[in-house]
Amino acid sequence: MNQQRLYKVLLGPHISEKATIVADGSNQVVFRVTPDATKEEIKAAVEKLFEVNVVSVRTLVQKGKTKRTMRGVGKRNDVKKAYVRLAEGQEIDFLNFQ
Repeated sequence: MNQQRLYKVLLGPHISEKATIVADGSNQVVFRVTPDATKEEIKAAVEKLFEVNVVSVRTLVQKGKTKRTMRGVGKRNDVKKAYVRLAEGQEIDFLNFQ
């Protein structure tokens, strides 16, 4: 795979209450990824950037909500998320990542 593509696949960590519960309970990390990213690309990007072993990757597309505004009806963007399960004993520390 192209090196530049691997750096563009991951958009950032997804921080939410559910993501925190999943991270504590089952050694998973949740990332926001580009809409056209594949599971193999996500796995390769996480392993290369964070130097960890990835066991599995699950993806989902969260559809954007429809919101009413003063000017009419608007829609938020769709977001693709990846749930990455790390090998036993491995973790990603976002606070001290360089």
